[in-house]
Amino acid sequence: MIPVDKDQLLFYYYYMRMAKYDRLLFILNLLRTRRNLNAAMIAAECGVTERTIYRDVISISEANVPIYYDRGYKYASDNFLPPLNFNIDEYLTLISILESSPLYKSGLETKKIRSIKAKIEACLSQNVRKEKSFASKTTRIHIKSTETGKIKNRFYATIEQGIRESKIVRLRYNSIESGISEREIEPYFMIFIERAFYFVGYCYLRGEMRTFRIDRILKVSLTDKIFRPREDVDPKAYFKDSWGVYGGEPVNVRVLMTGKAARIVQMGKHHPSEEITIIDDNKIEYRVTVSGTEEICRWLLGFGGDITVIEPNSLIKEVQKRAGNILKNYK
Repeated sequence: MIPVDKDQLLFYYYYMRMAKYDRLLFILNLLRTRRNLNAAMIAAECGVTERTIYRDVISISEANVPIYYDRGYKYASDNFLPPLNFNIDEYLTLISILESSPLYKSGLETKKIRSIKAKIEACLSQNVRKEKSFASKTTRIHIKSTETGKIKNRFYATIEQGIRESKIVRLRYNSIESGISEREIEPYFMIFIERAFYFVGYCYLRGEMRTFRIDRILKVSLTDKIFRPREDVDPKAYFKDSWGVYGGEPVNVRVLMTGKAARIVQMGKHHPSEEITIIDDNKIEYRVTVSGTEEICRWLLGFGGDITVIEPNSLIKEVQKRAGNILKNYK
């Protein structure tokens, strides 16, 4: 006879019970907020088989919760869950935030966010539920993402688990600078910026903290190696002086801007440390301290002949080099 670990069986039993109860509550939320759902539709939402849904419906009925079937399953009472005290404006704002999330737009956590929305809608008062059916949708924040696909979902989930459990992840990574390499990383946090998800971790190959773009990962796996989180790792401090995502040594940058560049830069805030001196109606001096110059170099080149870098010398040379390479293509 194969030996049985009673602790594992007990854990499995309680885990399955909790998973089922969570699913039953989710089904009730669906029935309160959507109409004409059949077993196949509910099964797709829950990620289980239709047979499981039929068993769930029996369990719900045995608990004296009034549901019935009429061109789809329906919930016969509004007294099961207490209403939340959201008014219509609060509800629409909350839904707008959820649907505008990069996690929703990129497809990484769409199912979870739909579940959250269903639970919120199931607990609304009758008045708000009636009002929302007539209310127009509020302004949405359209966040573009370059990351889609199930394989990226798995990458995201694996890295998230590594962060949560303090486990080292093993990557096959395609770096723009150095090409494909194998690395082991202590993952610390993730961030969505400039249309993509990144994560920051300590790279054993480079011996320093590095930023990795998730859609450049070719393969990822979670190791059994536990790491002790470094006390000096702070997301706010890490990105404090960065222009976008990547870090580096702090550099003081001074740029003369004219014409369109001067007008655009004065219209908004581009970096916490920036300072602007107006020279005349058509010229400004722009000063900023950034970590590394790669990203600000690309930004400045977008203004073409409307910018002149004053310092540092390294940035002047880089702008000259890239502008020269562009000109070569048109000779």
